[in-house]
Amino acid sequence: MSKKPLIGVVPLVDYGRESLWMLPGYFDAVLETGGVPVMLPLTDERDALARSLDTVDGIIVTGGQDVDPARYGEKDPGLVALCGELCCERDAMEALLVTDALKRDLPLLGICRGIQALNVIFGGTLWQDLPKQRPSEVEHHGKAPYENPVHTVEVLPGTPLAECVGTGVLPVNSFHHQALRDVAPGLEVMATASDGVVEAVWRPTSRFCWAVQWHPEFSHAVDEPSRKIFSAFIEACRG
Repeated sequence: MSKKPLIGVVPLVDYGRESLWMLPGYFDAVLETGGVPVMLPLTDERDALARSLDTVDGIIVTGGQDVDPARYGEKDPGLVALCGELCCERDAMEALLVTDALKRDLPLLGICRGIQALNVIFGGTLWQDLPKQRPSEVEHHGKAPYENPVHTVEVLPGTPLAECVGTGVLPVNSFHHQALRDVAPGLEVMATASDGVVEAVWRPTSRFCWAVQWHPEFSHAVDEPSRKIFSAFIEACRG
């Protein structure tokens, strides 16, 4: 019997409690689709991250605070003020972690902040606040219970996501106020909301590098497409 792949999960950061923590959905989804999750250390020490990547078979870049706009060259004070809480420690960690992981061709799954961080790391930009900069009738910031869908996305044909969950309209949950603006070179779009907001991307030159704007870790227990996304990731990690 093959060994279950070990999955490194980027920690969530709570400044108020001075703690690192984890939503159970990330770990539960990995366990239920055949992987073993471990929380990575919050560090930008290259040797420590390299040792972590020596150990794991894939990584998940989780949701969390906004990415520092300085990372993508945004200096306008008015736009910077539209951001919520930042986490510069995660920005620094993820810049090294993602770059090294993809050099090693380790599978990567980005979720919410994860799609935004991936885009910024590869040279893309973000909308600081969708309601103010790109208002639409689509609700991107849903309320509890967070597993419930709040809008739909169009899964583009010919993409890996389409092969995984099918083409056409897919209901998704949503909990974000920022989103991809300029898609980074090397990333390709896999899904968009009806208002044009980018909802999923992939990196064709990687063995597996997907990122989604919605939250399959909340919905995997009740939603088959969410489980299929985690299953595809875990299957890539077995390789």
